Parts: sequence; structure tokens; C-alpha cells
Amino acid sequence: MKIADVLVQNQVGLHARPATFFIQEANKYRSAIWIEKEERRVNAKSLLGILSLGIVGGTAIRIIADGTDEEDAVAALIALVDSGFSDPPAAPAQS
Repeated sequence: MKIADVLVQNQVGLHARPATFFIQEANKYRSAIWIEKEERRVNAKSLLGILSLGIVGGTAIRIIADGTDEEDAVAALIALVDSGFSDPPAAPAQS
């Protein structure tokens, strides 16, 4: 099990759009992944669960992953949070 604490630094926190980016990233991994805020833990692959935490900018959260790719999953999710949930890179244009 891999556990990491991170501070949500973007102003709006984890509202619908950043939460969607978070879920898309979490779903790339086979590990079970959770987010904790204070005493509450929710499935990091669930939009309703994430939104129910009411995570705003400046909130500390804990990312927990358990599975074969837990290290990679936590590292990628921390990078996403640290980026301020910027849009994922666009796919290269096909010629």
C-alpha cells in the first residue's frame, strides 16, 4: 500500500472538471485508489465520491493506492494535483 499527502493548490479545488481529470488518471491504473480528507475516505475513481468531500483550494488530502501499480498511480496523481489540474496534453495531430 502506498500513501501520500498532498495539498490541493488550485483555487477552486476538486470541483467537477478537475475531479474528472483526477478520475481519468486514476482509471489508468489497476490498483484500488482512495482519497481521504480528514476522516472521510472515498473511491478515487468515483465522481460522486470525490465531489462529496467538498475539496477546496488549500485542502490537504491523502492519496492511497493498493495494488500492483500503486507506486506509479500515486506518483501520477500527485503530479496532477501539483499541476493545478491543468488540462491533459492534447493528442498529436494525425496527418
